[in-house]
Amino acid sequence: MQQEQIRLTGARETLLITLQAKAAESAMPDSLLRDRFAADALHRIDQGSRHLKVGHDMTIGIALRAYMLDRWTEAFLQRCPEATVVHLGCGLDSRIFRIDPGPGVRWFELDFPDVISLRRQIYPDRADCAMIACSIVEHGWIAKLPADKPAMIVAEGVLPYLEEHQVAQVLRRIAGHFPSGEIAFDAYSSFAIRLLRFNPAIRATGACLNWALDDPAEVERQVPGLKLIEDRSDWDTGQVARMSPPAQIALQLFSTILTPYRMGRLVRYRF
Repeated sequence: MQQEQIRLTGARETLLITLQAKAAESAMPDSLLRDRFAADALHRIDQGSRHLKVGHDMTIGIALRAYMLDRWTEAFLQRCPEATVVHLGCGLDSRIFRIDPGPGVRWFELDFPDVISLRRQIYPDRADCAMIACSIVEHGWIAKLPADKPAMIVAEGVLPYLEEHQVAQVLRRIAGHFPSGEIAFDAYSSFAIRLLRFNPAIRATGACLNWALDDPAEVERQVPGLKLIEDRSDWDTGQVARMSPPAQIALQLFSTILTPYRMGRLVRYRF
């Protein structure tokens, strides 16, 4: 199998963290995500990524995050079988293949030009799926998207790397462009952002986490038209049981005694 030569740094290189985690979790006998595409994609990349130490607990957490975003996307498409899906900062994630949407869905993958170029080499073309090569903070990409149908916007492991004003700008453009829809993404508390700066895998990329979300209602105040419909900061007990004992204890503390310092959350808004 021919390997693709790449050299990713900073926030771009973090896509290898999520790819490694999804491949590793999917190889486990009790896998939740069952992403058979991740390992193949990882094997086709010729970039030494062994310096990115993605531990067992982080692997489980990333797989659970992806699984929940998949289920939210599927639920939206069940309600709106002819919709537009926009995958912001898609990296090398195989969400479109895991979900396998129906023929009425128009799907858009958006990321930096070098990431999209690599994605084209790794994954086969798919009908009704278009790729947009640009940063999500640029202004022009939203005009390339049809605005005649409801839209599901998914951003996984992306927004925390932006500045606060950039997050608000991106969300305002989305809410103002489509007639209706939902946007789902992950976010971290201010406390978690400080801790994650010491995460070995993230530190190895040189990427910097910036945007924190302590109160999901703040997004509603910054972006008129958005309405919070789900805020998930709890963990499935079955998935917690797959983690190490120290991680299980920490999660229990953050879900009870230390709730003001909760680490991460998945949020879903309607617009």
